[in-house]
Amino acid sequence: MANMGSTRVNVLCLKWGTRYPVDFVNRLFRGVRRHLHRPFRFVCVTDDPSGLDPGVEAAAFPPPPPGMETGAWPNIFVKLLVFKDGFAGLSGPTLFLDIDQIVTGDLDCFFDHKPGEFCIIRNWIELRKRIFRRTPPVGNSSCFRFEAGKMDWVYGKFLAEKARAMDRRFFRTEQAFMTYAVASRETVNWWPKDWVRSFKRACVPPWPLNHLFAPRFVPGTRILCFHGNPDPDQAIAGYRGRHLNSWTRPAPWVAELWENG
Repeated sequence: MANMGSTRVNVLCLKWGTRYPVDFVNRLFRGVRRHLHRPFRFVCVTDDPSGLDPGVEAAAFPPPPPGMETGAWPNIFVKLLVFKDGFAGLSGPTLFLDIDQIVTGDLDCFFDHKPGEFCIIRNWIELRKRIFRRTPPVGNSSCFRFEAGKMDWVYGKFLAEKARAMDRRFFRTEQAFMTYAVASRETVNWWPKDWVRSFKRACVPPWPLNHLFAPRFVPGTRILCFHGNPDPDQAIAGYRGRHLNSWTRPAPWVAELWENG
């Protein structure tokens, strides 16, 4: 069996539009470089490669799939195209990471865990929603690993069921369709929950304590995920969302992690 520690792997991210500046990509790359102890390619698929750190490979977005030529492109459904054979010239073990995350611990486990299988973090839902129902078996597409070049059938399923995939009556998000598509043929493996933690679910105190106490880092976290709001820069300064339960007090420790991991 090949030594997994010497096999080159891929880390993939996406960036388009102006919501996130290039610094988000560069900080993610530096975190990966600090915490991944094997050869790797870091590929950013982007519509604007300017300002990327040396060591970040820029790749262009592919054209939209059939039937999506008239809408804004790229959009969130591009995450389902990463499974297409030849996407960004990738092959082999590939860890996908959203750029609004912070790498805070060792990443080798993300390649050593269940090698060759699809792995994803299970999606988080609010505490109040968990009181009355079980957490649905849906992954959060901010962090997943797949075998590039061997899962083209996921992309094929998206093409075959595209109208349904994009209809919120059936799938609220692209990650719900991704989970469904993978589960149609393979096992969906969940990352251990302490590896990838949600800032707003694990670090921010529940309402109304979020108004009194600042967020705290949970030791053992390897990737800190900022899904939705706040983003890292918002968390540092403190965030006031539309609802009282989305407010967070300033978390200056986020700045140190974002800079130094």
